[in-house]
Amino acid sequence: MPGNPQFGMFIRSMREEKKKRDPAYSLRKFAEAAGISATFMSKVENGEFDPPAPDKIKKMAELLEVNSDELLAMAGKVDPDLSGIIRDQPRAMADFLRTARDLNLGRKEIEALTDKLRAERCLDPSEE
Repeated sequence: MPGNPQFGMFIRSMREEKKKRDPAYSLRKFAEAAGISATFMSKVENGEFDPPAPDKIKKMAELLEVNSDELLAMAGKVDPDLSGIIRDQPRAMADFLRTARDLNLGRKEIEALTDKLRAERCLDPSEE
């Protein structure tokens, strides 16, 4: 069955909430800003059509000020950048991800590891 009602309801809820303060979040204007037609956006919000391509979802996340990876996951998709990262180092990245899963690392533990690695490499998370 096509469509993703959970994704559509979330987008509509977030968009409607923002529309109360900013008319730029009307269905037509939001769809235009996201790079899709208002008709398609309506069908997505109603759960009749599948979510759009990852680049459009990332734009929607930016407009709604939500995390793009979480929005992509809700849509049943993964950022194409991640596929490229895994393809660059398939064995090591797959082992890393499976180890994290097998150790049942939670969100906070993964974030702590990420922060530790960034600190060791002097990376500023805002530069990503």
